[in-house]
Amino acid sequence: MGLKNTLVFGASPNPSRYSYIAIERLVEAGLPTLAFGLREGRVKGVFIQTSLEGIADVHTVTLYMRPTSQQAYYDEIVQLRPKRVIFNPGTENPEFYLLLEAAGIEALVACTLVMLSVGTYLTDSF
Repeated sequence: MGLKNTLVFGASPNPSRYSYIAIERLVEAGLPTLAFGLREGRVKGVFIQTSLEGIADVHTVTLYMRPTSQQAYYDEIVQLRPKRVIFNPGTENPEFYLLLEAAGIEALVACTLVMLSVGTYLTDSF
């Protein structure tokens, strides 16, 4: 069985954004990567979708969207049934942590880029 998908949520086609760098690093690490954002684009061959339609088999959602913008997507993220949601710096959202945990989804306050660089991104459940 292969590795499961990571969804970069709040992805940007702007190379100066951390979400862009996260997509690059995930792809370089050989991890299946999907992207959702407000503008279409492409990063390292990954198409940034503006709809969650067709996105499935997501293990990890890594957030790059401020908390006030996350609210519109709470239900859709929970319905993806990821194992975990990573709240990168600036995306911390205690209200959303509670909703995720009530649905049996791990809410992890961390940095995807740091996790990738120190080797803690992959878990036993990947």
